[in-house]
Amino acid sequence: SRSDDFTVAMETVTAWAWGPLSFLTFLAFLRCHPTRYVLQLLVSLGQLYGDVLYFATEARAGWSHSDPRPLYFWGYFVGLNGVWVLVPVALLADACRQLAAAQRALDRPRHKGH
Repeated sequence: SRSDDFTVAMETVTAWAWGPLSFLTFLAFLRCHPTRYVLQLLVSLGQLYGDVLYFATEARAGWSHSDPRPLYFWGYFVGLNGVWVLVPVALLADACRQLAAAQRALDRPRHKGH
């Protein structure tokens, strides 16, 4: 079915792109590499995009893959999957703050020392 094709394609991208990129991001932070916040931004944005597609696909399917009981739906489906939205949003905001601070520092006028 089409939704199965979508899931396979999405998980292929996760396995071949986001997984290795997440590992590179981890290494970049361990080594304080200058690209660490750019990588954090990319991985977080990719994860968030995948989350949006996941929830949108499920909504369009009428939540057919979720148990309709309120505790299960809100606690398990929304609550636990929501962590995969909140963490990337927080990391995305952090990366934006860090990159903006770095850009502000670069944009400051420099005074020539004599």
